[in-house]
Amino acid sequence: MMELKEEMVSQQTVYEGYIVNVRMDKARLMDGRIANRELVTHPGAVAVFAMDEEDNVILVRQFRYAMGEVVLELPAGKLEPGEDPADSGLRELAEETGLIPKIYEPMGCIYSSPGIFEEKIHLFFAKDLVQGPVHPDDGEFVEVVRIPYAQLVDMAARGEIKDSKTLAGILKATLLLNEQQI
Repeated sequence: MMELKEEMVSQQTVYEGYIVNVRMDKARLMDGRIANRELVTHPGAVAVFAMDEEDNVILVRQFRYAMGEVVLELPAGKLEPGEDPADSGLRELAEETGLIPKIYEPMGCIYSSPGIFEEKIHLFFAKDLVQGPVHPDDGEFVEVVRIPYAQLVDMAARGEIKDSKTLAGILKATLLLNEQQI
């Protein structure tokens, strides 16, 4: 099997933001040529597929400025510096929905857009939920919705769910549920 690898030759930060930074790297290709690589660095994120006792999946509706529309998605958020992804998922779920799970399992991680973004999103499955108070971040406006699992799968199949982490969470949770691992 051929080793596919590029070697970083240099890097320059061209933008430093609140959440992301943008770098312009130069990379040596396998044939020796040098190519530019634009990279958006991100601290990483979490998303939680939470299912209640009636097989409803808990989602949030929120306006996403970049898309210019309201998006239906799993409760999610970015990792704080040095934060464990599992702890971050519990924190985000509680902040956005007020829910605390008794069953909480990792479902792996995904790369949101590996051609340009460094972001890695850790996915978790939550069940046996206890309701507590909702306390979203300052400036975060979300509406919590519960959608029957079978209806959510149908919505994903029809293209009504557009958020990639939510689609990945539905797929991963479906595989776990079909294997009766959770």
